[in-house]
Amino acid sequence: MQNIHTYDFSNKRALIRVDFNVPLNKETLAVTDDTRIRAAIPTIKKVIENGGSVVLISHLGRPSMDRELRFSLSNIVDHVSKVLGTNVKFGGDCIGKEGFEMSENLKPGEVMLLENVRYYKQETTGTEEFAKQLSQHGDVFVNDAFGTAHRAHASTTVVAKFFPNDKMFGLLIEGEIVSVDKVLNSKEKPVTAIVGGAKVSSKITIIERLLDTVDNLIVGGGMAYTFAKSQGGKVGNSLVEDDYLDVAKKIITEAKLKGVNLYIPVDTIIADDFSNDANISEVDINKIPDGWMGLDVGKQTMLDCTEIIKNSKIILWNGPMGVFEMSNFQAGTKSVADAIVEATGNNAFSLIGGGDSVAAINKFNLSDKVSYVSTGGGAMLEYLEGKELPGIKAIKEA
Repeated sequence: MQNIHTYDFSNKRALIRVDFNVPLNKETLAVTDDTRIRAAIPTIKKVIENGGSVVLISHLGRPSMDRELRFSLSNIVDHVSKVLGTNVKFGGDCIGKEGFEMSENLKPGEVMLLENVRYYKQETTGTEEFAKQLSQHGDVFVNDAFGTAHRAHASTTVVAKFFPNDKMFGLLIEGEIVSVDKVLNSKEKPVTAIVGGAKVSSKITIIERLLDTVDNLIVGGGMAYTFAKSQGGKVGNSLVEDDYLDVAKKIITEAKLKGVNLYIPVDTIIADDFSNDANISEVDINKIPDGWMGLDVGKQTMLDCTEIIKNSKIILWNGPMGVFEMSNFQAGTKSVADAIVEATGNNAFSLIGGGDSVAAINKFNLSDKVSYVSTGGGAMLEYLEGKELPGIKAIKEA
């Protein structure tokens, strides 16, 4: 494994696996959110400023085998060129003759983008021969696609074996690993994790892992009502996983045994319909009337969470506190975001990860006021759970 900071890219072609799986406008096919593109720019610039050339490979969506135009990476070439500040060539078919000729003749400082690797089923099946063909586009392999590092696909994992002495992490993946490790292995205290979202079932493994790491664990979102009901609370028509009531009880017990302050919301904003125009009220989380559902946390919970977060040194936020997409139920999520920003301003380290949390921090235009916003989604969650990610392992292996 090489190090991107010390590797000499002079006159070498760097095959960089990026995550350009970005949302496009359905009509114009224009990029609507270029967060992932911008996240890859530092690595690309690092290579070309060091005298190398760049061949970019990525997937986009889940195309069928008929190569639908809406999944073509040709749609984003101009946008990538604009963000990078350098003309990016489009090489077409990722294993086509034209693409190979273009990559073979790349000059130092030049950048090209290949067509969607998922136009080939061999990508997702991790076919070695397909990965070998992809490897012919570069002299060195750089994996900078943390968002796909949990997939053992040809371009994310298998291709690395064809660069036994010339493979490394890009700056994005490097930053992701450092950030998550900082949360899991921090010597600074207190460490606080805010875990929200709809279901306990999707967060059990993460919560159990965090109980060995954090000092404070704040539960929010729909899963809070499962915890409340497990303690005998009446939660009306709120989202509850009845099959996980015993799991919630077990987590509460484990937290006590491990000395973790597990915080469950004490009050909630309820509605008589899942709609922004519904009638709303604020009640004790354990006293929700039948026919009503909890869609956000209440004022006291906001105050309590803000106090916990502001006094923390390390903060992980994964999952919103309520249905923040609706304006009447976003106050709880916004209060958490504001508290994290304030703590970060007072030298706390904050990591925002998971699709909804990232969407929330971006919605409130606060992403530049926290320490790190993960692009990983599922990959970050699996890394937090302690799983070995194929894309990470492939680079580290000798």
